[in-house]
Amino acid sequence: MTIETSLRDGVATITIARPEVLNALDDATTAALARTLENIATDDGARSVVITGAGRAFSAGQDLRDNAADVLAGETPQLGAELRRRYFPIVRAIRSMPKPVVAAVNGAAVGAGMGLACACDIRVASSDASFRAGWSRVGLMPDAGAAYFLPRLVGFGRALDLMLSAEPVLAEEALRIGLVSRVFDAATFAAEVAQLTRSLAQAATLALALTKQAVERAAQPSLEEFLEFEARLQERAGRSHDYAEGVRAFLDKRPPRFEGR
Repeated sequence: MTIETSLRDGVATITIARPEVLNALDDATTAALARTLENIATDDGARSVVITGAGRAFSAGQDLRDNAADVLAGETPQLGAELRRRYFPIVRAIRSMPKPVVAAVNGAAVGAGMGLACACDIRVASSDASFRAGWSRVGLMPDAGAAYFLPRLVGFGRALDLMLSAEPVLAEEALRIGLVSRVFDAATFAAEVAQLTRSLAQAATLALALTKQAVERAAQPSLEEFLEFEARLQERAGRSHDYAEGVRAFLDKRPPRFEGR
């Protein structure tokens, strides 16, 4: 099982369980995550949701081995279609979830893993956590809704800095810039997350759901319009020489040699 779930005290816990690859998101994992979120949305026993990772990472992002064979064969991956099929259902399920969704970032959150955390209602981090908008390092632009959510969290200029530089952000810096709202010591992280999510589960769930709807309506342009635009941009990036080079470099465990095309 690449996704593990549990329900206790009204809290549904979703754990991305591929610790051997830092919880990288392959096709099976994104499909299972989307199904799990859909099921929890209609489960009256679940009144708050937490998403976390097994082991020492939250998620290293897209598993580049998914498209590696096509890239190495010189074929052009259809990344726009892949986003629509795999990631957009997850983002939509989180944003439409009629109960609060907490990203409990226990370790590294990279690329789509960072995007997943940004899509959640609340982000809390372990003192061991870090974030990296690492798409540019494989010749892509941010996806999983990150370019929509990140400027709303940290501001336009800082979001561009993080996405263009792909520099890591440690937990305390993430707290300072507003990427997360709380940082808990690694030794007590699980207990602190449990206390927070239990308190949310005991709150007026309908009022929290309506609050989410109000905040969603206030954001312009709409998330739906943005996701479609994102898919078109990533489709173009996926056809580039630099994306193919980024995948090859990842597989070869060497620095990429980008040419800007």
